Amino acid sequence: MAQSNIERRYQDARDQYGELGVDTDAALNRLEQIAVSINCWQADDVGGLEGVGEITGGGIMATGSFPGKARTGDEIRQDFEFASRLIPGTHRFNLHAMYLEADGVSVDRDQIEVSHFQNWIDWANHLGVPLDFNPTFFSHPKADDGFTLASRDKGVRDFWIEHGRRCREISAAMGRAQGGTCTDNFWMPDGWKDLPADRLAHRELLIESLDRIFETPYAPEETLDAVESKLFGISSESYVVGSHEFYIAYAMSRKLMLTMDAGHYHPTEVISEKISALLPFFPKLMLHVSRPVRWDSDHVVLFDAETTAIMREIARADAWNRVFLAVDFFDASINRISAWVIGLRASLKSALYALLEPRQQIVDAELSGRLGDRLALQEEAKTLPFGAVWDMYCARHEVPVGRQWLDQVQTYEHEVLRSRS
Repeated sequence: MAQSNIERRYQDARDQYGELGVDTDAALNRLEQIAVSINCWQADDVGGLEGVGEITGGGIMATGSFPGKARTGDEIRQDFEFASRLIPGTHRFNLHAMYLEADGVSVDRDQIEVSHFQNWIDWANHLGVPLDFNPTFFSHPKADDGFTLASRDKGVRDFWIEHGRRCREISAAMGRAQGGTCTDNFWMPDGWKDLPADRLAHRELLIESLDRIFETPYAPEETLDAVESKLFGISSESYVVGSHEFYIAYAMSRKLMLTMDAGHYHPTEVISEKISALLPFFPKLMLHVSRPVRWDSDHVVLFDAETTAIMREIARADAWNRVFLAVDFFDASINRISAWVIGLRASLKSALYALLEPRQQIVDAELSGRLGDRLALQEEAKTLPFGAVWDMYCARHEVPVGRQWLDQVQTYEHEVLRSRS
């Protein structure tokens, strides 16, 4: 699309939004400051770099075999650098501990060190992309029975406690190196496939293990710890130790961040409604933006009703500085670069859509008791020329407008991805 056409369409959109009191320039400027943490595991189907070869344990499953899966850290970095040229804005990069690089030496999870992530730190600093981090409590022999920090086996618990401690140390080192906070998100798959005999025992063990991991304080400017819940998973359908209620209580009592994943709840639950319920009690929250489809939670994010609702709740609370946004999906059935670009552009579209809501007029109608006007304004906002504002944002960042990015991905697929097969 020609730049002159983008400008003309944007001017028309700006006028229409302006009639409802919305400043589109201000919305674009605010979007500039919103960073999303981009999940590294979309590039390789959560395979990691430990040489395991396939995911085991933890209820995680990547389906599909589209050609071009990244096999090394260099290939993951190459793919991300290409994808980032198609995504407007400056964002973050989210690593799991299983993406260590140890020059072919076998390093177990309780022995990982900062040096094993130095390539990532140097690369991220060179790009100016901050890192976030996650311990990896799955795809390991000591997780095969479905329990890690909540295991009845003290030796297993000790192993994973040491892993958690080292991950916090690594996350803090990343934060120091990049001159800003590296979030460290803890999700454990512990649970039973069928009905347990004693739910409380495992939860008490998990509390004890987590307390040992978090006993060493780190400066919040270096790292912030978060704990993430889940309703159920593959092989933990009947009981998950770290339920939503468990982690709300634990995070509040230990002054940690709570992570909510859009796909980790009952199919009729949505996290958009929970954000305003938790913000009064938590200084900061972390959200994993994903897309649940029935029982599965890790589909590519779309510009859909729930994603826009999530962003709208953050915008209405003016909580962009209190809510850490990350995406969490992995789809091996389609081009993995396309998945990254679709998911991130959809997340940013949703944030911009929320920023363009004629909020003041809607609030005024509510305060005046004109609830019909409130509903009407919400409906009218849906057909405002949002696409023209989004195109302007892409153009300003010199990334492809509209579907133009697809041609570049197809070229990359034929020149790079297919050569890996």
